[in-house]
Amino acid sequence: MKRGPRVHFSFRSPFSWMAIHRLRRRLPDAHQRLDFIPYWDPDERTSADLAAAGAEFHYTPMSKAKHLYILHDTRRQAAKLGLRMVWPVDVDPWWELPHLGYLLARRLGRGEQFYDAVTAARWERGENVCEPPVLRAAAERAGLDGDRIVAAAESAEIRAAGVDCLVTAYHDDIFGIPYFRVGPHRFWGLDRLDDFLTELLGPATVPVPTGAPERVLVDTDTAGGCG
Repeated sequence: MKRGPRVHFSFRSPFSWMAIHRLRRRLPDAHQRLDFIPYWDPDERTSADLAAAGAEFHYTPMSKAKHLYILHDTRRQAAKLGLRMVWPVDVDPWWELPHLGYLLARRLGRGEQFYDAVTAARWERGENVCEPPVLRAAAERAGLDGDRIVAAAESAEIRAAGVDCLVTAYHDDIFGIPYFRVGPHRFWGLDRLDDFLTELLGPATVPVPTGAPERVLVDTDTAGGCG
């Protein structure tokens, strides 16, 4: 079945956060026009379900040197975009919690609002969005039942939908985030956003906000580690 244009994103990745910020400045209805597909480091249960589906998680851990570089580079890029950033500290994070919560929020018609609440908590306030109280509060700010969103990670139906997202990522050869796709054309990283929009909208219709930088060059990485 032919799929429409899509964005693979991760709440873990600062570059995903920045890229989608830029995307929505240029395409305010991005959440309505594109399929937003969450991508995260799977837990043992999800990994087993992926293997049963004949898929796996394309990820190679980054080196310490690259990790340290990204810590500095993300602050630099956030400043260029005029974003306030507080680097979160992740202690044994369980990434199913926010990403499966997003899938339920989207089903309930509040996916965009939930995305905004979670990214604000994580990247603007440095909160651990893998902790149930933090995610519950974010969900409630998005107009959702916080307890129901937190419980999504234990729902067999939502977990199956999450596995489908990661299987799609596997077949799309996703190895890093953010990752954009339209038809056969694939674009990885913050610095490929303009190319994605050109392919999506055509060169004469890509909106460029006044005073915005034409290109932001960064060293992007996967949902694992810092990217």
